[in-house]
Amino acid sequence: MLTIAWITVGGARPVKAASELLMVEQTGCEWCAAWNEEIGGIYHLTDEGKRAPLRRQDLFDTWPADIMIRGQVHFTPTFILLEDGTETGRIEGYPGEDFFWPMLVQLLDKNTRTKPPKAKSSKAKPLKEGNN
Repeated sequence: MLTIAWITVGGARPVKAASELLMVEQTGCEWCAAWNEEIGGIYHLTDEGKRAPLRRQDLFDTWPADIMIRGQVHFTPTFILLEDGTETGRIEGYPGEDFFWPMLVQLLDKNTRTKPPKAKSSKAKPLKEGNN
């Protein structure tokens, strides 16, 4: 039997209607610094950044009341996808940009709210003979 323990951080949480990517980091974390160097400056410009804007949280600071996660964070960086302040998935650690992006897309695509919109079908009507 699988048991999932939810941790409400900071007490009661207000309703929040947004998808966010929470980056849990700490001072002196070399992998956090690598993520900041390689991705941090462009994340907000990407499709993924628009689907789930970045929010930062120091591992040792008091956590905001509007976040509920499935369990403790043990590694930094840890990236937690939040829906209405509730965790829907996470990436522990930073595997480098070549692996980070596909892992993030997979996480976002699993979530109904952050799935990319379906492309519209472009059913062009065929030309009838004699129409120029």
